[in-house]
Amino acid sequence: LSKKVSPEWIVEGDIKACFDEISHNWILDNIPIDKRILKEFLKAGYIENYHLFPTEKGTPQGGPISPIIGNMSLNGLENALAMRFYSRSDGTIDKSHQNRHKVNYVRFADDLVVTTDSPETALEIVDVIQAFLDPRGLKLSEEKTLVTNISEGFNFLGWNFRKYKGKLLPKPSKDSQKEIIKKIRDVLHKAKAWDQDRLIQTLNPIIRGWAQYHNHAVSSAIFNKLDEIVYNMLISWAKRRHSNKGFTWITTKYWHKSGKRKYVFCTELHTLERFSNAKIVRQRLASLNKNPFIDKEYFEQWKFMEYHRKKRITNPNSVLN
Repeated sequence: LSKKVSPEWIVEGDIKACFDEISHNWILDNIPIDKRILKEFLKAGYIENYHLFPTEKGTPQGGPISPIIGNMSLNGLENALAMRFYSRSDGTIDKSHQNRHKVNYVRFADDLVVTTDSPETALEIVDVIQAFLDPRGLKLSEEKTLVTNISEGFNFLGWNFRKYKGKLLPKPSKDSQKEIIKKIRDVLHKAKAWDQDRLIQTLNPIIRGWAQYHNHAVSSAIFNKLDEIVYNMLISWAKRRHSNKGFTWITTKYWHKSGKRKYVFCTELHTLERFSNAKIVRQRLASLNKNPFIDKEYFEQWKFMEYHRKKRITNPNSVLN
């Protein structure tokens, strides 16, 4: 998507209630699991308010093999798109020479995006996807399945991808930012009677985990904004604990000098993480023609580099930085 010749139109596919609607008959006919065990799993039903309700379609949400069944049910969609857009006149598939419509497909569980060169081809892609889903008892959501130009941006797996003045700008999506703010707010709501150490220990993995997930994107400005939001939320938390104290007293009690920073939410034992502590690291592109069972040396090198990258994140004073 980052090149001048990259596709500019995106199909954002949203499968309507994927785990709730998938056909039991299709699963039993196509999923390579012992049919007796599979049928018992699918027909087990669920209990609510001490009543047993039967299940005639879908897979139990939270069930141990539901994600596997859902994923296997959507396997083959790439081939369906390839047959329509990559095939030669003799029926063989040749992605390198026949992909004149720039159709590329990415899926994670039931979230999927497909790129293409025009809105007309995008509508064809929607038809291909729906034809693939029909035998499985699934449908694309008319409201949530979108055809979008890359200049307007689209969301995928918590990121927003948008092209601005010819440059691709992946950023944490607004929904993802709202979710992390809500998560922190919920913790602070529960923490009315907690001491500062317990609060810091609870918030640190939340902040660190979200920041490390998004540190491959263009995230610096968003990290700084979130740090400011968290600061204001912590001020409110402290004010609720000490409603009769002023701003200066509160900041003196909970914020201290640490290193070069004057105002750090910390104790003698613990220091609150900041989103902006996460170092922005550009994602390395993997070679798509490498096989993990054949090119073992290549993937061992990847594991080595990833190991040392994580050490640099967890130990910023490492000599490898």
